[in-house]
Amino acid sequence: MQQQYEGYKDLADSLKSASALLNLERKSQLHQDIITICNHLVNPSFRIAVFGPFNHGKSTLLNAMLGNRTLPIDLIPTTGAAITVKYGSDVQTRIMLVDGTEIYRSGTEVLQQFAILDGNRQMRRDVASVEVFCPHSFLQTGVEFLDLPGTNDRDEQDNLIQEQLLSADLVIQLLDARKLMTLGERENLRDWLLDRGIKTVIFVANFLNLLEPEEQKQVQNRLLFVAESFRAELPPGFSNLYRVDALPALRARLKGDVAAANSSGLAAFETALQNIVGILQPNRGSVRLPRVQAIASQIQYSLKAKIDPIAIEIKSFVDKQNTKIEIKQKAADLIYKGFTISVEELRDWLALPKLLTKYQADAAVALAENNFKSWQTNLLKKDVTQLQLAAMKWLYQAYEFFQEERPQDLLIPFPSEPQVILPSKPNNTDDLSEPGSIAVGGGIGWLLGGPVGAAVVGSISYLLNKNIQKQDEQLAKESYHQEVAKLCITTIEDYLSRFSSHGLSILSEYEQKAEKVICFEFSQEPLEITQKRENLQQLQNSFNQLLRKLEKVKILSNHQPYKEIPKYSNTSRKYSPHPERVQTFSKKDTSVKQQQENTAKNSATRVESVSPPPPPKASPSLRPEEVEAKFRDWELNEEIARMKAEMRQPGSQTGKQQNTTQSNKAPNQTKTQTEKDQITRAYSILGLQANASLAEVKQAYRTLVKKWHPDLFIGKPQLLKQAQEKMHLVNEAYTILSDK
Repeated sequence: MQQQYEGYKDLADSLKSASALLNLERKSQLHQDIITICNHLVNPSFRIAVFGPFNHGKSTLLNAMLGNRTLPIDLIPTTGAAITVKYGSDVQTRIMLVDGTEIYRSGTEVLQQFAILDGNRQMRRDVASVEVFCPHSFLQTGVEFLDLPGTNDRDEQDNLIQEQLLSADLVIQLLDARKLMTLGERENLRDWLLDRGIKTVIFVANFLNLLEPEEQKQVQNRLLFVAESFRAELPPGFSNLYRVDALPALRARLKGDVAAANSSGLAAFETALQNIVGILQPNRGSVRLPRVQAIASQIQYSLKAKIDPIAIEIKSFVDKQNTKIEIKQKAADLIYKGFTISVEELRDWLALPKLLTKYQADAAVALAENNFKSWQTNLLKKDVTQLQLAAMKWLYQAYEFFQEERPQDLLIPFPSEPQVILPSKPNNTDDLSEPGSIAVGGGIGWLLGGPVGAAVVGSISYLLNKNIQKQDEQLAKESYHQEVAKLCITTIEDYLSRFSSHGLSILSEYEQKAEKVICFEFSQEPLEITQKRENLQQLQNSFNQLLRKLEKVKILSNHQPYKEIPKYSNTSRKYSPHPERVQTFSKKDTSVKQQQENTAKNSATRVESVSPPPPPKASPSLRPEEVEAKFRDWELNEEIARMKAEMRQPGSQTGKQQNTTQSNKAPNQTKTQTEKDQITRAYSILGLQANASLAEVKQAYRTLVKKWHPDLFIGKPQLLKQAQEKMHLVNEAYTILSDK
C-alpha cells in the first residue's frame, strides 16, 4: 500500500509539473480539475459525495445516515459550500477562510453563518473549506461524506460541484421520484460524471412515499429502466438503485424507531453502501485512476499542441542546416581528392629519377649548345607551372566556397644556373680554350665550337643512351669531347637534384598549409533556436515523464514518448577532410585526370603568372544553392568521366546497364495516381488551391489548428469529437504536403 501511495504521489507531482508548463489560467476548468485530482490521489480517505439538484433532500439523507441534524436543512436550498463530514470523537466544525484564518467551533451551529446561502442565494466568497467532525462508526473506517450544494441553481455552485465530484470515490445521485431524471440531470450525469471517468455511481430515489401506490409502481418501473441504462462500475452482486424516503428516515432515527427506519429503505441502503465501500476502499486506485486518465489525456493533448509546432520548426531548421553541411562536407572531400591527386602528380614529377629520365639529356644538350636558359623557360618552367596551377586551383576553389584562410601560391624556384669547369685541353688541339676556363649557364658550345662542339653533343647522347657508369680503365683514353660531355651530364644531374629536393620540401609545406584552406566552421546555433530547443526539451521531458508515471500505475496511453531532436553539428567546430575520410584514386583515375586536363587547358593563358587572386575575405561567400549547384556539376562531370572510362574498357556493359537502369527508374520518377489523389485531397482539406506554396500550406495549417484545436471544446463532447477528427485530417494533410 505504501508503494502504491508513493506511485500516486509521483503521478500527482508529474501532473502538476506538466500543467505548470501549459500556463493555464487559475480559474480554468482544467487547472481546477488537475489540482483537485492531484489532492485526491494522495488522500487516504474514501470519499462519498451526495449529488443532485437543489431541494432533493441531500442534506436530509446524510443527517438520517448520521442519526442527527448535523447538517443544515430547510425548505429552501441552503447548502452554500461543500461540507466534508469526517470522523471525530465529538461533533465539531472547522471553517478555513481564504485568508488562512481557521474557525474551530463545537457543534454545527457555525454552519448557519458560513455554509448556507445568503439572502441573495449566493455562496460566501471568503470560505475556503468547511469540515464537520462526527463520532459515527462508519466514518471511523476512513470514510468521508461530502454534502454538495444543489445543482441547477447558480453557475458558481455548479462549478464548485463539478470540481468536488472529481474528489469522490463513490457518488450518490439523489433522484426526485416525482420528476424522475430530468433533462438537466441526464446532462449532468453524462458531462459531469461519465465523460470524466466517474462511474462508481449509486442512484437513490427520494419522495417515493409521497406518491399514490399505483404511481409508485409506475415510478419503480421507470427507475429500473434508468438503472439498467446506466451500468455503474460497482462490485458484482450489488444494485445501483435504492429507495430511501429521506425525511421519514431522519425522523425515525431521531426517535429511535427501527421499524420506521427499515420501512423508509434507509437500513437496506446503509447495509449495501457499507458492503460496497468495504470492497472498493482497499483498492481505491481502480476508482480514481480512470479520472486521472481523462485529465491526463487533456494535459497530453495540450502539451502536444505546444510541442509539435516547435518540434516541426526546429526539425525543419536542423534539416536545412544538415543539408548545407552535407553539401559543404562533400565539396570539401571532393576538393581534397582533387588537391591530393594533383599534389601526388607533382610529387611524382619532382622525383629525381623521373626528372633525370625526362629532362637530363635535353638539358645537357641545351647546356652544351648555349641554350640552357631558353630550355629552362620553354620546357621545365612550363611543365612545373602547369602542375603547380593544377594543385592551386583546388585551394582557390576551397577559398571561394568556405572563405577560411586565403591560400598562398605554390611557387617552386629554380636553382642557380649550372656552371661547368672545363678540363685541361689536349696538346694536339688548337680549337679549345685555355685549361680551367669556366662556362656559366650560357653553355660551352661557344667555347668548343665547330666539329668539337658537335662531338660533345653527340657524346652526351651516346653516354646517356649507353648509360656508361664505370669507365675507370677507359677514362684516360676518352676523347676530350667525351670528357666535356660527361661534365655537362653531371652538372645537369646536380641541377635537377637540387631542384627536386627543394621542390619536394616546398610541396610538403604547401600540403600542410592547405588543411587550413580546405575546411569550414560549423556555425553556432542561433540564440532563438537554442531558446526554443530548451523550451521544447522541457515540454518533451514533462510529457515523457507523465507517460512513464501513467505506465507505472497501469494507465495505458496512445501516445509515444518524444525523442530529442539532435543538433545539426557535432562537437567539433571545424570540418577538415582527412585521407581516411576520402576515397583515394589511382593515378590512372580518368575522371579526375579529365578535370585536371580541362583545368590545364583553361589555365593556358596564365602560365607565366599565378592564378588571379580570389575575392577578399570580407566579400560574401556563395549562397548555399550556388554551392550545391557547383558541387552537383563536379559530381556530374566526375560521374560522366567515370562512365566514359568504363565504356572504353574492353567488354564494358555500361551502356546496356545504363539503359536498363533508366527503364527501371522511369516509373518512380513520376508519382502514382494514388499519390496524386492524396495530394489533391490534402490541398482540399487545407482549403488551398493545387500547387500552393509550402509557406501557404504552413499558414493554412496554423489557421486550422487555431480553429479546431480540441482544447477549445473541453466540456462539449460532441464538438470535441468533431474537432479531434478534423485535426486528424488536417495533420495528415500537412504531413503529405510538407513531404511532397
